[in-house]
Amino acid sequence: MKDSTKRKIKHIGVMLFLLYVLLLVYFLFFFEEYGRVAAEERAYRYNLVPFLEIRRFWIYREQLGILAVFSNIFGNVIGFIPYGFILPVITHKCRSGFFIILSGFSLSLVVEVVQLVTKVGCFDVDDLILNTLGAAVGYGIFAVCNYLRRRHYGKKI
Repeated sequence: MKDSTKRKIKHIGVMLFLLYVLLLVYFLFFFEEYGRVAAEERAYRYNLVPFLEIRRFWIYREQLGILAVFSNIFGNVIGFIPYGFILPVITHKCRSGFFIILSGFSLSLVVEVVQLVTKVGCFDVDDLILNTLGAAVGYGIFAVCNYLRRRHYGKKI
């Protein structure tokens, strides 16, 4: 692969990653559809019991509706897939699955703590689990694509 093509891919990857981060911040802290309330009504909310909210959403899926269940359970996973996929594309230093999973967990922890401290949303250990799973899935997709690319073009890339 030519150096100019590599630069273009990296440049596009950086732009997509920046867009992803902006969308992530918007959806996690400002999107009105996720039950954001006025500043006067905000309270500290948290869940420290693993799988409690996931189980609750699944048990009450008919009452809550498929959209609420999908956005809570799968939205957290889907929201972090780009992190696990794009980061190894734009920098070779981040091509370790362990690094991606650990940094995905760390990013998710920062998000959850900020949500708790600012009282925007809820600190939820289930979100940590699902977001970390999303980063791992994203890295898995990257690893498969990278394997197929190397198999097709050879190891001298």
